[in-house]
Amino acid sequence: MISIEKLENIKNKKILLRLDLNVPLKNTVITDTNRIDKIIPTLNFLLKKKAKIIIISHVGRPDGKIIKELSLEPISLCLKEKIKKNVKLIKDNIFDLNEKKIFCNPSDEVVLLENIRFYPEEEANDEKFSEKLASLGEIYVNDAFSCSHRDHASISKITKYIPSYGGIQIYSEVNALNKITKEIKKPVTCIIGGSKISSKINIIKNLIPIFNNIIIVGAMANNILKYKGFKIGNSIYEKNLNFIIDDIFSFAKNNNCKISFPIDVRVGKELNGNSTEKEILEIENDDMILDVGSKSLNNIKKIIDDSSTILWNGPLGYFENKNFLHGSSEVAKYITKRGDKIFSVVGGGDTVAVINLLNIKNKFNFVSTAGGAFLEYLEGKVLPGIKALN
Repeated sequence: MISIEKLENIKNKKILLRLDLNVPLKNTVITDTNRIDKIIPTLNFLLKKKAKIIIISHVGRPDGKIIKELSLEPISLCLKEKIKKNVKLIKDNIFDLNEKKIFCNPSDEVVLLENIRFYPEEEANDEKFSEKLASLGEIYVNDAFSCSHRDHASISKITKYIPSYGGIQIYSEVNALNKITKEIKKPVTCIIGGSKISSKINIIKNLIPIFNNIIIVGAMANNILKYKGFKIGNSIYEKNLNFIIDDIFSFAKNNNCKISFPIDVRVGKELNGNSTEKEILEIENDDMILDVGSKSLNNIKKIIDDSSTILWNGPLGYFENKNFLHGSSEVAKYITKRGDKIFSVVGGGDTVAVINLLNIKNKFNFVSTAGGAFLEYLEGKVLPGIKALN
């Protein structure tokens, strides 16, 4: 994968730039600009080189249909404000476009094609559509790591028809993930949460041979507690997974990786209720485990103290209720206090939401904007978008 930073003499060159600008919209108003903020360095780099930029992106899941509410118009206005340049939204049908139509005004520097997922050919990874897209520019740049697990026309097949490079953000994502999977500074610890252990079993098994500690938290930990013979009351858990958990512990033992889980918890009678700290043996039938307890937090902090690298994916509790935010908040703040003594990578929508809530996003070494791509990379899967650039 060659970086755009290696490109020279691209003045007036037409750059097809694939970005992930899939930001949350509420009544066409952007409620979180994080993904837009992340790709500004790539835009500024290309503008400084006097390139002509054609942005390709999407919002939502229109399933190949034109949906007015999923137009990229709010994104074009936001980009205009961020880079202090006019960003023209082109709504013409891509099959009717050519280079001259896109930059009909010589002063135009940045244009944005309308939602690429308005075309069914995009998700079908259509050959002719990919070729048509490629014909609109001279160089293709993928800076959408969070879309790179998709085998879509503007992500993978387009690279067959045009010289292709990786953007600044995609390099940052891959380098950060490589540091915790291939260029590891040990001891290395993974804090992993979420609602379903079955959805992250492949990640856990892929990390066990290279990690020293894996701390299982969130609703996933309920399955561990039940497997160990503890009562979990009315807590969320997955049925018939004992064989998976048994496999995890056996695999971890053979690879000298320690699996940790909560030894005390915070419970509530309902999701929006109050929090009560309890020992594992004190859990009642109508209790819901919604956060970790003080002793569990102390254990996690000790493991963090002994770590040189931390990967965190998944909150420790039901953070949507501030009464159960405590565990996630304490761990987030504790990791950042280690400063340059630890290399920290955070990924996953809910985890990023937690650190945004605490306003400490910039205190981690790397915060991934990706969801599915982040997890699939950790599973050891080859991402179509990355493979296409190699």
